[in-house]
Amino acid sequence: MTSVQGTDVDIPTEDGIADAYLAHPADGAPRPAVLVFQDAFGLRPQLRSMADRLAEAGYTVLVPNVFYRHGRAPVFDLPEFIDPGARPEIFEKIMPVMQALTPELAMRDAGAYLRWLAERPEVTEGPVALTGYCMGARLSLLTAGTYPDRVAAAAGFHGGRLATDTPDSPHLVAGQITAELYFGHADNDHSLPPEQIERLEAALTEAGVRHRCEVYEGAPHGFTQADTAAYHSEGDERHWAALLDLLKRTF
Repeated sequence: MTSVQGTDVDIPTEDGIADAYLAHPADGAPRPAVLVFQDAFGLRPQLRSMADRLAEAGYTVLVPNVFYRHGRAPVFDLPEFIDPGARPEIFEKIMPVMQALTPELAMRDAGAYLRWLAERPEVTEGPVALTGYCMGARLSLLTAGTYPDRVAAAAGFHGGRLATDTPDSPHLVAGQITAELYFGHADNDHSLPPEQIERLEAALTEAGVRHRCEVYEGAPHGFTQADTAAYHSEGDERHWAALLDLLKRTF
């Protein structure tokens, strides 16, 4: 098992300073970079431990607080175990913050994260990989289409609103994507109904994007997050296998 070093870092963006977590093998040697986009609950111990697991597998991993405009992480006062069913007020606080992060702002920030990674001694030269969870899957897809020369692979898990009928829907960037993509969809996910799954698949296929989209049967929205009521261990392990397989093929 590779020993890992994790540190809190600050990343200058066009709109301020984004706090973030950086994890990498402790020897500090350059490794391929993985940029992790958070779920709605934000940068917290769960995402730090996921970054550490990726670093143990031999990558330099960055998890930015994408809500940095609203404060440093933790942006929300979260319980150790998150059950939105028991505490609906959690989402009342989160939704306005999520909605304030427009695709335009998010992609401006993504450029800053990618530039920062390119300058780090712990990162090898060349394009990076992305993975995202919940709203982060959307950011992963958008970033792959916005910065195609910087992204070699992108994954998304239990993503919502990936292929809506709005003019800023993430699937509309498919034509710009050069990376290989992988999506692990939650089963029966109201934020990603079957028609959106079909629309995403059709857009990626038509654009000639190398991709695989799979529905994880029985896995609810949020299935990778062990500190939430949505956690589904079988779906989570399947996610790790698919993600590490994608990274191995890429680097």
